[in-house]
Amino acid sequence: MKGLFMDAVDGLATVFHNVVRPTDPPVDIHEETTSITADMLPSLLAGYDFVLDDHSQLPTEALRHCKDLKHVIFLGTGARSYMNPEELAELGITVHIIKGYGDTAVAEHSVALMWAAARGVARMDGAMRQGEWPRTEGMELTGKTIGLLGFGGIAAEVARITAGSGMRVLAWNRTPKTAPNVTFVDLDTLLAESHVLSLHLLLNDETRGFLSAERIARMRTGAILVNTARGAIVDEAAMIAALRSGHLRHAALDVFDVEPLPAGHVLTTLANVTVTAHSAFRTPEASDNLIRRALDIACTLPR
Repeated sequence: MKGLFMDAVDGLATVFHNVVRPTDPPVDIHEETTSITADMLPSLLAGYDFVLDDHSQLPTEALRHCKDLKHVIFLGTGARSYMNPEELAELGITVHIIKGYGDTAVAEHSVALMWAAARGVARMDGAMRQGEWPRTEGMELTGKTIGLLGFGGIAAEVARITAGSGMRVLAWNRTPKTAPNVTFVDLDTLLAESHVLSLHLLLNDETRGFLSAERIARMRTGAILVNTARGAIVDEAAMIAALRSGHLRHAALDVFDVEPLPAGHVLTTLANVTVTAHSAFRTPEASDNLIRRALDIACTLPR
C-alpha cells in the first residue's frame, strides 16, 4: 500500500512529519499551494492506493480515471462537501472520515464566536483600528439559554463549557440522547427558547438546508446564530434576510456555502456578522490527533 497526502499545506506537512511512525505505510507529501483541479487528479493520483485529503475537491468523474485508487481518507467529518461517497463507492473507492479529533478545539471556537457576537468584539476592533471609538451595548449571556442543534462530541463540549459559565443548555438531536446539565427538547422548543443557537449537525442529504427560512422564522427574535458545522446546513439567503431585518441579532460563522469566502461577499458587509476562516479545528493538539488518526486508518487498510 502506498499513499499520497495530496494537499499538505498550511503546516500540515510539518504535523505529518511530527506524528508519522516507521511502521506506517509509505506516504508521499504534496505541498503545492496551488489548488488541485479535476483535470490534475488522474496523473497526480496514479500509482497510489490511498490518499489523505484535507480540502481538495474529488469529483466522481475525475476519480473514474484513477484506476489505482481504492481509499480516500478525508481529514475530518465533512467529506460530502468535497466528494460524493456513494458514487465513489460504486467505483470501488471507500471514503473514510475522522471523528472526534478536534471536539474541544471546535467547541472552544464556537464559544469564542458566541461571546464575540454577544459583545460586538469584531465590530469594535475593526472600527477602533480606523480611529473610531464605538461603545456598543452587548448581550449578557449568564442566565441565557443556548440551544445545541445536533448533539455529538463537539456539542457535548460546548454544553460543558456553557453550563459551567451559567447558561441554560437545551439540545435537540435526531436520535434520543442524554447528557449532564443538558435538557433535550423538541425542535420547536429549541428554536423558540434559545438566545443562542449553535449548529452541530453533520452535513448529509437530510441536513442540507436544515435551518430553512421557515425554521429561522421560528427562532427567538434577537437570537445569535453560531455555525462551526457546515455552511450548507443553513439557507444562506434566509439567514442574510433575517440579519438585515433584525430578526437575528448576530451570526457568528466559521463555515460558508463557498470557501474560501469570496472577496466582497455580502456576509462581510454586514455589521452584525462575525466571520472566521473555517479554522475552528485548527489547534496543534487537534492537528496532531487528526493526522495520527488518518495514519492509523491507513495502517488498517488491506494490503
